[in-house]
Amino acid sequence: MNTAAINRRQLLKSATLTAVATGLSGKGVYAANAAPNTAETITATADNEAYWASIAKQYDVTRAITHVENGNWGMMARPVMETYIEATKRVNFENSYYARRQFGKDFVAIRDDVANRLGVKPTEVALTRGATEALKNIIGGYNRLTPGDTVMMADLDYGSIQACMTAASKRVGCSTVMLSVPEPASHDDLIAFYEEAFDKHPKTRLLLLTHISHRTGLVMPVKAIAERARARNIDVVVDAAHSWGQMDFSAASLGADFIGFNLHKWIGAPLGVGAMVIRESKLKDIDPDIAAGDYERDRIEGRIHTGTSNFAALLSVPAAFTFHDSIGGSKKEARLRYLRNIWVQKCRPVDGIDILTGDDSRLHAGITSFRFSGQTSAEQNKAVAKYLLENHGVFTVHRTGVNAGACIRVTPALFNSADDMEKTARAIIDARQKFGA
Repeated sequence: MNTAAINRRQLLKSATLTAVATGLSGKGVYAANAAPNTAETITATADNEAYWASIAKQYDVTRAITHVENGNWGMMARPVMETYIEATKRVNFENSYYARRQFGKDFVAIRDDVANRLGVKPTEVALTRGATEALKNIIGGYNRLTPGDTVMMADLDYGSIQACMTAASKRVGCSTVMLSVPEPASHDDLIAFYEEAFDKHPKTRLLLLTHISHRTGLVMPVKAIAERARARNIDVVVDAAHSWGQMDFSAASLGADFIGFNLHKWIGAPLGVGAMVIRESKLKDIDPDIAAGDYERDRIEGRIHTGTSNFAALLSVPAAFTFHDSIGGSKKEARLRYLRNIWVQKCRPVDGIDILTGDDSRLHAGITSFRFSGQTSAEQNKAVAKYLLENHGVFTVHRTGVNAGACIRVTPALFNSADDMEKTARAIIDARQKFGA
């Protein structure tokens, strides 16, 4: 076939060569995870501004503002963006020929790589358009609820996933328990908090846990809570939308049977790529999607029916992994924690600034939220976020849904510098003076 299309091998080679050319030492597209970094290397690298400035140059980000609202989705690094553009050209050029004759093997290779990196079997992973789609299908298909059971969730969980839990409960005739997660809380306090909730609601059958809350940035001790839930015959579904790539971990380390992931937040793939994990032994507990064919009903693919995929977005996942590997997951995690700590450590001692997540490294990664004491309404926090942007050029976002009150989320990314976070701290402290009670 005489075609100007860029074939798969050329695309993946291009992604790797781009990473190497920019001095990022790509590890290879379908290679296993990058070699682990020693604690000493991670510590030495987290505050190395020259090194991170070289990483920041790989992001084409506006400098008209100080962008510390990176929780919505993750910006693609330039090598990933270039791969995405070329993949879009290829798919558009070859059209249905690619979709029907080539995409299948590409899809399987990418799916298998995702499974390998998460530490699960390929038969336990389905690629989705995002964590929300994955979790929606898991909760919507969950078939172990019976009338009189209880489903449990918390105020820090994502709104649309809370809605899924509520709908599943109502459909069967269950009761719904909404917990108010204490703030701030210690690691052990959180475990005890859930144990107490289990004891208080002994008919709980399904529990929603969010690994990293999009509202406050709290990292939940998922594995410890899941272990205690399992001992009480409670199934746990984990929302890991924000954690993969912001933290360095495997799916197995969460100790849960049902998990939803995003690849377009902290892994850095294009928008519209996620993953659903269902353990093989628990597949029967999730009904097949109503659109599933007979051949899919005994497979995880039968638990999701997305329709026509964004082929180019999926084809760009290997380039995102290459860029991720070139830095290293542990280094990324350490850098994001470091950037978070800069503004938090300057703001925490200031009277009237409430930091909603403690400094125990087990309980936070890069995201952390704050509010001014007593200012708990959405309108008050919108006003603060507006002030930060209009008077300091610092872009944040207010968050609602926390039972203790609305707040403002600060979310650094790899393209942010220590100076960015110093500026953010000064802006928050100035805003406190402006909006002080």
